[in-house]
Amino acid sequence: MKIHNFNAGPSILPKQVIKKSVKAVINYNQYGLSLLEISHRSKDFEKIMEKTTNLVKNLMNLNEDYVVLFLQGGATLQFTMVPYNLMKKEAAYLDTGIWANNAIEEAKKIGKVRILFSGRKKKYVYISKNYKIPDEVDYFHCTSNNTIVGTQMKIFPNTSVPIICDMSSDIFSRKLNFCKFGLIYASAQKNVSSAGMTIVIIKKDILIKTQRNIPSYLDYKIHIKNKSIFNTPNIFSIYTSMLTLEWIKNKGGISIIEKKNKEKSKLLYNEIDRNNLFENKIYKEDRSNMNVTFFLKKKNLKKKFDDMWKKENIIGLEGHRVLGGYRASIYNAIPLESVQVLIDVMKEFERIFS
Repeated sequence: MKIHNFNAGPSILPKQVIKKSVKAVINYNQYGLSLLEISHRSKDFEKIMEKTTNLVKNLMNLNEDYVVLFLQGGATLQFTMVPYNLMKKEAAYLDTGIWANNAIEEAKKIGKVRILFSGRKKKYVYISKNYKIPDEVDYFHCTSNNTIVGTQMKIFPNTSVPIICDMSSDIFSRKLNFCKFGLIYASAQKNVSSAGMTIVIIKKDILIKTQRNIPSYLDYKIHIKNKSIFNTPNIFSIYTSMLTLEWIKNKGGISIIEKKNKEKSKLLYNEIDRNNLFENKIYKEDRSNMNVTFFLKKKNLKKKFDDMWKKENIIGLEGHRVLGGYRASIYNAIPLESVQVLIDVMKEFERIFS
C-alpha cells in the first residue's frame, strides 16, 4: 500500500535511505555490530563524521572558513546558544512566525533584542522586505522558512553584520549563496534525517570573545574543539544524514532538488488558487515551497474532505494545532506522485461538493 506522507516533521525520508539505515542497524561492521552499538570514538564513526561533514560542505559550496557541527537539542537549543555565543549587547531579529518568535524570546533572556519586523498582527501571512539592519548590532537573525504558516524568505539581505539563519525546514532544498551567512542551524527531522540531531554551520571568525561565562554544553568553541563529540552524539541520525546527503548528491545536487521542489509546489498552489473550495492566505511572493497551507472555504465540509484524503492513504495533512486548516509539507523526498494524488482528491472534492 502506497502511503503519501505530508507530515511536517518527523517527515518523509527517501526509501533507499530507510532501507540502508535498517541494514546498518542490523549489521554494520565486520564484527557484526549494529550501527546502534558502535562507539562514537571508533574508526567506523570517524569515517561517518568525516563523510557527512564533507557532503554538507560540498553540497553547500562552503570553504574552509566554515566548520560543521552535529549537535542535539533541536533548533530550540540554538535559540539559546546563538545569543550566548554571539551577543555582546544587542541583536536584530525578524519575527516571521512562531518559531522565529520563540528565538526572540530566548534571546531576550540574554541581551537586548531589536525586532526589525513582526508579522504577528497580520497572522504572519507575509514577510517584509523593507527593513534595515543597523550596523551596530552584533548579529541579524532570521528564519528562512516558517513551517506553521507556510511562508519562506526568498531574498536575504546584504549586510556586514553576521547573518544567523534557522533553516530547519528548508535546508538543502534550494540553492543559495550559503557563504553569506555567519551561522546556519537546522534540526534534522525535515529534509535531512530522523529527529535527534541538529546541523550547525559556523563561520569561525564570527565567534567573539565575551565576558559571559558560557556553560560548557552551550559553548560553540568547545564543540568545535571536540569535533561534535563533547558528549555522545546521535550516531544513527548522523549516519542517516550522511545517506540523505548522498541521495541529494546522486540526484544531481541542490539545484536539481530545487527544480523538483518548485514544480511540486507550483502544481499544488495552482490547484488551491483554481479550486472554488480552498484558499491559501499567504502573500504569493512569500509562499513556501516546503509547507503549503490551505483552508476550506466551507468549514462544514471538513469531515467529508478528511474522509476523502484519508481514503487515498494520505497522512499528515492536518494543519498545525495553532493554525488549523491543512498543511502539505512537500519536502525533498516526497515524490510528485504524492502531490498529484492530493491534487486529484481536491479536484474530485470540488466536483462533488461545489
